[in-house]
Amino acid sequence: MDNQKLVVAVSSRALFNLDESHAIFETQGKEAFCRYQIEHENEILPPGFGFSLVKKFLDINKAFPGAPLVEIILLSQNSADTGLRIFNSINHYELAISRAAFTSGVSPYEYIPAFGAHLFLSANGDDVRKALAAGYAAATIVSGAVANLSPQLRIAFDGDAVLFSDESERIYQQHGLAAFAANERSEAHRPLSDGPLKEFLSALHRIQTHFDQEVSPIRTALVTARAAPAHERVVRTLRAWGIRIDEALFLGGMPKGAFLKAFGADIFFDDQKGHCDSAESHQIAAAHVPHGVTNQHRP
Repeated sequence: MDNQKLVVAVSSRALFNLDESHAIFETQGKEAFCRYQIEHENEILPPGFGFSLVKKFLDINKAFPGAPLVEIILLSQNSADTGLRIFNSINHYELAISRAAFTSGVSPYEYIPAFGAHLFLSANGDDVRKALAAGYAAATIVSGAVANLSPQLRIAFDGDAVLFSDESERIYQQHGLAAFAANERSEAHRPLSDGPLKEFLSALHRIQTHFDQEVSPIRTALVTARAAPAHERVVRTLRAWGIRIDEALFLGGMPKGAFLKAFGADIFFDDQKGHCDSAESHQIAAAHVPHGVTNQHRP
């Protein structure tokens, strides 16, 4: 596979609103769910939380002649039989998605490396946790957004436990803010270790290099609770990685939602549910990355 291409895997429930059929599965079981999907396979599904994000990703290919820069893969716990409704809906919306894995109720995360996916975006938190535990980039999409009419895809990331490891967050959680700040000052010239979404950001950056910055179809932002002096280590880490972040917001603990709204984020990735809730309150799509020390004792 062309490793210059960004590959994003999405679940069927991230792409489409399957709440009605999922409720049947939860209350009546698998057979009733399968029967319902087959009986309604010619009914088009409404968009889900990740639909507009997927569409913007695929639109990037229209802006660049030649080989596609982005591919979307479908990873679904549906069977091939019940998945026919999913592909009928994909065709209806004219989404250029042709590759899929249907696993009939088994978590599909093991197919992430086989497809070469840089990110798995799912509505199933268990699947996401299994993927992260196996070392794959994954996030649970927990809210949708009012459509951002700008054609530019704008993606915002938290730093610690998302782009970077949780090594500094552990110091903060265990010893407090003063110890965290002292550690970041003393370690300012030592790059942070990779977090689960570092390679996804790197793949976004590779796409950006095909375009002049002023006309890039992607714009990225780091939106972190860090503030000076803890900002320096972040800046030096990104420099060491050779990755450009278009905007960096060091908020010193302020709520993130209003800043994500000002940035115009199509989606925001964070390891803390509270920050995802802040994004949702400002009608920003949020994806929870259940990784690191803040998620160790949570269901």
